[in-house]
Amino acid sequence: MSSDVERLATGRGAATRAALLDAAREVFVEKGFAEAGVTDVVAKAKASVGSLYHHFSGKADLYLTLFEEFQTRQTQRTKQAAREVRAAGEADPMRVFLAAAHAYLAGSLEERELAALFLRGDGPPGFEVIMRDRLRTWAKRNAVLFEDDEGALVVVVTGALAAAVSEVVLSEDESAARRLADDVLAIIGQIRPVTSAGGASTG
Repeated sequence: MSSDVERLATGRGAATRAALLDAAREVFVEKGFAEAGVTDVVAKAKASVGSLYHHFSGKADLYLTLFEEFQTRQTQRTKQAAREVRAAGEADPMRVFLAAAHAYLAGSLEERELAALFLRGDGPPGFEVIMRDRLRTWAKRNAVLFEDDEGALVVVVTGALAAAVSEVVLSEDESAARRLADDVLAIIGQIRPVTSAGGASTG
């Protein structure tokens, strides 16, 4: 009997946590992080302040949890895309990167309001450092696709994609944003490493 009660309590706790995160996303998107309040979140979630502080340490924790969960979904999207093209026989690292990049951009467009929230610069103190660290981690992950001596290429393509994501997500015209995303991927797809300084392209 006690295990049934525990499962019920755990389920209620998970539902409350999810409701608080959903509410926080809506409030942050609508008001921005700085203007949003804990009371706004609990009111929208139909929860209590006590329940919020049971699951989160405060407003910044809500924001950072939303960010980490978004990044986890983006990582899953890109890894799945890379696995699928490799399974189809693709061996060109740039084409694998482009498949992953397309999935990342598609995910950013799918969750555009949330992605824009993280790119506007209105976050908790220190969030810009987290964003820079995440970009470095992203570059290291991309580097696995390329040869050891192609570090400069990884920096270029990762930086270009990061800038494109920002422009696409923050664009007010969704159809224009999608065209821009396609154009960016087409341009990045033309980049190929060189075998040596002044050498021939490998593509």
